[in-house]
Amino acid sequence: MSVLALVPARSGSKSIPHKNLRSFRGKPLLALSVEQGRAARNVDRVLVSTDSPHYRDLARAAGAEAPFLRPSGLAGDSSTDLEVFAHALSWLEEHEGYRPQVLVHLRPTYPTRRVEDVERVVDMLLADPTADSVRSVTRAPHSPYKMWRLQEGGFLRPLLESALREPHNLPRQVLPEIYLQNAAVDAVRSSVVREHHSMSGRRVLAYVMEGMRDIDEGWDLAQAEEDHAGEELPRGRTFVFDLDGVIAVLAPGGDYARALPHPPAIALVNRLFDLGNRIVVHTARGSLTGMDWAEVTREQLRRWGVRHHELRLGKPAGDYYVDDRMISLAALEAWIASASREAHRRTA
Repeated sequence: MSVLALVPARSGSKSIPHKNLRSFRGKPLLALSVEQGRAARNVDRVLVSTDSPHYRDLARAAGAEAPFLRPSGLAGDSSTDLEVFAHALSWLEEHEGYRPQVLVHLRPTYPTRRVEDVERVVDMLLADPTADSVRSVTRAPHSPYKMWRLQEGGFLRPLLESALREPHNLPRQVLPEIYLQNAAVDAVRSSVVREHHSMSGRRVLAYVMEGMRDIDEGWDLAQAEEDHAGEELPRGRTFVFDLDGVIAVLAPGGDYARALPHPPAIALVNRLFDLGNRIVVHTARGSLTGMDWAEVTREQLRRWGVRHHELRLGKPAGDYYVDDRMISLAALEAWIASASREAHRRTA
């Protein structure tokens, strides 16, 4: 089947002006969605639907197709996804004779989706011919059985009717689990859009994800940046570690032969080494006295099991410099721990 990923990117966002061009981890949101679509093994084409010539240029630079500009009437605050997708399908059929069987909806406002998420959603739809679509969802943070409508006169009426007796007074553990669409990635058969004028159809499969990271307000973007700061484990970088005060406990009286190792720091150094990073140990031992501590230091590193590529004297040159006055060991350890948890969650 032909699978088309469509990235809708209008230029008139009100909550965050030009929201689709805002940067997330150094890249525009629009470009990230394009890259995720292009990287998915089961997506054939990635197309951006926009009303802006500037957005179109950026989309093309990111590797997407942008063969048309969307009419301004389909780029307003009240424009629907259905209108945008139907317009794209009509344009492609009229100008190219192209009719994809599956459409993938990649909103620029969900930058933390993974390529695996895109691939799995497409796989789910292709594997079940009875399904009209697949929609990404997450567990709702609050039960709608405890929500109310405010009526005239100030009286409350339950939002949902239920066979349960007064569900609003029941513990949440006994209430049905409810899922909320999280806007990460959806896939729908183009026939559902064309013939049934729907973006979901009647038989909708659930792709369950953790959390919700749709960018709507400025603080959403800042929070997403903070939460995913350690998502990628560092690889192929040069880390320069100060020796005394980081890898070793400060020696009394400057007698470095009596220095003791700092095991937590050494474990962290070795983890970075095993990930394929270059480890440089830096020391200024003897810089004031003129004494040569090189052999003592090499023997200590060997005995303490510090995996490294180079022992260096003088000012360091590297991507990161970790000592007791700059990037703290605790901060680096927290970063790696966060990245490890994220990597474990991905493979769980």
